Amino acid sequence: MIRLLTALMLIAGMSVPALAEEKKPEPKPEAAAAAPAAAEKDDDDDEKPAAEQGVHEAKGKFDYGFSGMLARDNRTQLAPLTLGSGKPVATGEYKLKSGGYYRIDINADGSQELALSGGDFFRAIWINEVVINDIEIRPMGVHSLEFDDAGTATISFVAIVPGRYTLSIPGSHGETQQAVFNIQ
Repeated sequence: MIRLLTALMLIAGMSVPALAEEKKPEPKPEAAAAAPAAAEKDDDDDEKPAAEQGVHEAKGKFDYGFSGMLARDNRTQLAPLTLGSGKPVATGEYKLKSGGYYRIDINADGSQELALSGGDFFRAIWINEVVINDIEIRPMGVHSLEFDDAGTATISFVAIVPGRYTLSIPGSHGETQQAVFNIQ
């Protein structure tokens, strides 16, 4: 009998918290009409913590839209680099903004086997892709590009680390045999 009473008391004790829960009152129609007005006011001061809202939204400096930063609308086409025997590599210095999405063509005329080297530059950017003869390559890292014949390579990238970087023809010493990139 004592066991039966103990079991009944345990069952009754476990059901009490479930009965003690209150139902949340449903919003009144007047409160629903006042909600749009509340949404219009500046509510920075009385904003609920993100954990209470259930949504953790990262707010960035720029609103890039649905496609994000790598959308074609955000990409800037840079003046091409030229690889040719005795020709200048670039027509001037490039000024880039950190966080900007860029695309540059590297054209080789095939007059000589030439390369562009610049490990520091390639470590200061994030390379989205390198396109050679309609073949897209998504590398983890690049140190140099070498052209044995005439052709074009297109690099799309995001500038990351501010500084002054060069892409140059290995073994050359002239200022015209390099491209200078200033990332701000």
